Amino acid sequence: MKPTEQSFSIPRNVDSPVDPDAAAEMIAMGIFPGDDGARVPGLDPVADRDIVPRTAITADTVLNEAYEYDLPSSFSRGLRIELGTASMLMLSGTASIDDAGRTLYPGNFEAQCIRTFRNLTVLLAAEGASWHDIVRTSCYLRDIERDYDAFNRVRTHFMRDILGLDPLPASTGIQARLCRSDLLVEIEAVAMVPAANGAVTH
Repeated sequence: MKPTEQSFSIPRNVDSPVDPDAAAEMIAMGIFPGDDGARVPGLDPVADRDIVPRTAITADTVLNEAYEYDLPSSFSRGLRIELGTASMLMLSGTASIDDAGRTLYPGNFEAQCIRTFRNLTVLLAAEGASWHDIVRTSCYLRDIERDYDAFNRVRTHFMRDILGLDPLPASTGIQARLCRSDLLVEIEAVAMVPAANGAVTH
């Protein structure tokens, strides 16, 4: 798919940020009126080169899109990226959120963890994938010293005892200040599946 200037152009009628330093940076990139018209490389698609095909992954039966929040957040729940004979599914950090964007089970680490697994499961299923296709997870805990033992117990029970994953995904677990004070765990995942037109093996 070849980009066209018209179909991918970034609008120039973007409101100027209130902060003068931020406005100066926006002007330097050529994003809104007041600039000299020169746009820095990196804003628009590179000319005469294909863009790797990708589509958004959604699962609005269990969680809404981040840009639908009262304070919109600009990311997709996930992306499917076509890589020839395989497709990569990159699932954004997912937490215990419902289809209206509300935090579920504040203060209940185990329930939040299982709801996070459920949300990831439905995102995978939306692309014809499963946990058996996940190759990597990144796990963020608000308080790793307090909750890591519980996290490892719940994750091990889910991945090994219930799902029988073998091998287990590569993974990193770190402590992080999550985007909401009532979220205790957030997980992002990468899965690999055969390309849409490729053969599926079991």
